[in-house]
Amino acid sequence: MNGMHGIIFSYDKENGLRELIENRVHGSIPFGGDYRIIDFILSSMVNAGVTDVGVIMHGKCQSLLDHLGSGKSWDLSRNFGGLTLLPAFAYNEQHRGDGQFRGRVDALGSVMNYLKSIRQDYVVLSDSDTVINAPLEDVLRRHIDTGADITAVCTAVPGDGQDTYFRLDARGRITDTAYGLHTPEGYRCLNIFVLRTELLIHLVTECLSHNRYSLRRDVLQGMGSRLRLQSYVYDGYAAHISTLQNYYDRSMELLDPALRQALFCRERPVYGMELLDTATRSALFCPDRPVYGKENDSPSSYIDPEGGCVNSLAADGCDIQGSVKNCVLFRNVRIEKGASVENCILFKDTVVKKGAVLRNVITDKYVTVGENVTLMGHEHYPIVIAKGATV
Repeated sequence: MNGMHGIIFSYDKENGLRELIENRVHGSIPFGGDYRIIDFILSSMVNAGVTDVGVIMHGKCQSLLDHLGSGKSWDLSRNFGGLTLLPAFAYNEQHRGDGQFRGRVDALGSVMNYLKSIRQDYVVLSDSDTVINAPLEDVLRRHIDTGADITAVCTAVPGDGQDTYFRLDARGRITDTAYGLHTPEGYRCLNIFVLRTELLIHLVTECLSHNRYSLRRDVLQGMGSRLRLQSYVYDGYAAHISTLQNYYDRSMELLDPALRQALFCRERPVYGMELLDTATRSALFCPDRPVYGKENDSPSSYIDPEGGCVNSLAADGCDIQGSVKNCVLFRNVRIEKGASVENCILFKDTVVKKGAVLRNVITDKYVTVGENVTLMGHEHYPIVIAKGATV
């Protein structure tokens, strides 16, 4: 199905990620050794046949602009359509002095001319701070089959922070929308929505004409009685990255091979698999939905046998001569001889010099940890070193 257009929201939110978003928005936070968080939903759209994607940005978006570029890495570099970056530099600041978006409807209203130029019949809306490999083609098919006005992707797995929850009836229709529950109950909204393009434009126009700007409050809650709101319950891996702690926890989860298989959705070659019928294969194996990231030309990583790298993810270009255990290493990380790193997440071009000891530490890009320095965090309170710092 190619009748779907993608819109991704990527702008400043509450700062639960501390140093990690001092120089970037949530969607451009590095994740999984070789990706940014936005890569996952962007890849989901491309895998569903989406050829036109608009990214609405505001705030510290330079990092995201550099990462996305022309969209070539996701096959979205096209003469007509493809990836469109929508930095709201000309956003009308009469609503608030700082020009910040008050909600998703507010953000959509700032790019109304873009919405009116959409060629496809359907639109998928998504935030950029959720790690998910979603079957959006199936979501669209379910949306059409049920005759829904809006289909919201949700999960039965509770979240870590202030999430939106749905109550569903026996047919999967959303009967209630709640937010900020002290004890979460129901199905957690993953902030992915499918609806017709003409309905989206109508809803945005109506809301803004009454100074309403929140998709959750003014559409899902305020119009729940007049719109047919349908759910799509997703049973795969989905992680909303909103705090430093859940970023650390979700990153360390990737060291589990079964979880990586669930997230990256790659079929593993199994002897005799070609003899299985289509239905059996679909039941046993996840469809092939690769996650695309920005290309790089770094050489292969080097691991010194005298040091060792155990149960870790290491991107290209790493030079590991010390001891590394249970870590996620991004490109061009260098661990010198005699250094010991355990349960850490080290961003691009981090250097750990000889004799240094790191436990439960997150380093941003271009960090240098000096000789014989010891940094001890805790799994429930990791230490974070800001971009470009020397410790």
